[in-house]
Amino acid sequence: MALNDKLGDNGDAFYNCLMAAHDGLSEAQSHALNARLVLILANEIADLDVLQDLIGEAAQNARAQ
Repeated sequence: MALNDKLGDNGDAFYNCLMAAHDGLSEAQSHALNARLVLILANEIADLDVLQDLIGEAAQNARAQ
């Protein structure tokens, strides 16, 4: 699945918001925040086929690093 940049000029603002949400959190709290965020975003996407494709893409990229 090719990922398209749908955030455009908002990409940096999203990244900054995400990093700010992690400020002051322990590693465990940061992992918990990420897990909650993944579930919330998955609920917003609400398409199992798309979610499975995205998980596969992310897993493949993680293994390549």
